[in-house]
Amino acid sequence: MNQTLRAELRELLQQRIVELAAGSTSDDERSEAIELDQARVGRLARMDAMQQQSMFVATRIRNQRQLARLQQALVRIDSHDCGYCDACGEPVAQGRLRIDPAARLSIGCAGRT
Repeated sequence: MNQTLRAELRELLQQRIVELAAGSTSDDERSEAIELDQARVGRLARMDAMQQQSMFVATRIRNQRQLARLQQALVRIDSHDCGYCDACGEPVAQGRLRIDPAARLSIGCAGRT
């Protein structure tokens, strides 16, 4: 992988990390404990609030995993391990890396999993 592509991928990864980190701070507020006071909130409203809270928690977990995946890709770029398929060792297509700079599998190997 050439230096230009490596710099481009590093930039993409850093942008996505910033975006995810910014989004996760606003989601933290929405995943706080919900009010279960039956005198103040109806049953359907409580059920809806619990479902929304579950969705926010799931989204936060997914974002944390994605953030870790992106940070690992930055480490691989710096160690020159980025751009090669973990399964077959062949280069991952540059177009695929531009779409998903954290991709660890070539298109052929990703299709087999």
